[in-house]
Amino acid sequence: MEGQLITTGTWMVDEGKQPAFIEAWAAFAASASTSDGATMLRLGRDASDPRRFVSFATWTDEESVRAWKSSPVQREGLAQVLQHVDDFHSEELEVLVSAAGGQTAIPVAD
Repeated sequence: MEGQLITTGTWMVDEGKQPAFIEAWAAFAASASTSDGATMLRLGRDASDPRRFVSFATWTDEESVRAWKSSPVQREGLAQVLQHVDDFHSEELEVLVSAAGGQTAIPVAD
């Protein structure tokens, strides 16, 4: 788990473009999921604001994220998704604690 990162995106989707956005994001995520280090990509919609979506991708390490973000395929895929949104913000989060099956794991700090 040491070095695991999560990339997130917050997307404000143009009114009436939600189906096209979801389709474009799904294609983008399918492509990203074949990248070295990508483990899971998910998209959720805010239950109280149907225009606001949040995406999550888990990565094994920072190097994988850098390689993916610098690839022409990623930039083209992101451009296809962005044509359906009013606003987009991305973040990278370092995993500090995970829990599963009643157990927690805290990675060792460098």
